[in-house]
Amino acid sequence: MELRQLEYFIAVAGEMSFSRAANQTHVVQSALSTAVAKLEKELGVELFDRSKHQIRITPAGELFREHARQVVQAARLAKDAVTAYHGELTGTVDLGSLISFGTLDVPKVLGDFHHDYPFVRIRLRQSQIGSIAYLSAIADGSLDLALISAPDRFPARVDMRLLCQEPMVFVCRTDHRLARREAVGVTELCDEDLIGFPSEFGLRRLVDGAFTAAGVSARVSHEVALEYAIAGRLVRHGLGTIVMPASEAAHYPDLRAIDIRPAIVWEIYLASAERSRLGPASAKLAEFLLASAPSSAT
Repeated sequence: MELRQLEYFIAVAGEMSFSRAANQTHVVQSALSTAVAKLEKELGVELFDRSKHQIRITPAGELFREHARQVVQAARLAKDAVTAYHGELTGTVDLGSLISFGTLDVPKVLGDFHHDYPFVRIRLRQSQIGSIAYLSAIADGSLDLALISAPDRFPARVDMRLLCQEPMVFVCRTDHRLARREAVGVTELCDEDLIGFPSEFGLRRLVDGAFTAAGVSARVSHEVALEYAIAGRLVRHGLGTIVMPASEAAHYPDLRAIDIRPAIVWEIYLASAERSRLGPASAKLAEFLLASAPSSAT
């Protein structure tokens, strides 16, 4: 049994997809599938049920995952402890990223960190099913740190610290029927052709939750996992309107950004393992990210 096999197994268990796990671990899917199959053969059990379109982890796989996570985490901490002995902070930090960082200047933080600790390798991961998926990866040790958008749960084994928060605004063209308003109510937006993220994304859940609380439903006519740069262009060309963070709306001075009542507040959290389980490099990068947070975050 090899450590690499355990890492691949944990990645598949977290993503419930061999293709997404291959992207996460930066190997071809065939190599990852072969490694997991060899692990199953050695153990004499099936770790995944592949009989349906969507794979599922078996009861044996669930039992094995916790032990595999502990082994991988222990190996990583052991390696970090030895490298720290040489006087230079080294190691690898896997950081779950977001499509939008809001008021956080994450690229600058990573640049400053690299300047101070050039021997630490940072691997950014981008989830295709929303940042909430990072929580299970943090819990099982396959991810060190993650930025979580508008979390709807706070797992016991994951340390969650607020980094920043800001209001969401309604963005439309200057010739839109609401363009002259200083503020709009959520109920006034239920007939809008909204541009939005897939339902798994934190920003989408946040907007849908605000509409539900107001007793109406959001009509998302264009649902794509997109960059806000693309969203702004879609609005410019009359393909719909959007609810987005105020910091993103500031990039489009030719569009109207209108306050929403009641306010919809977007929050970004830094998720990590409990501090006792963080390696030195991960703990230091967490310090950098927390230090960069606006003073309004508590």
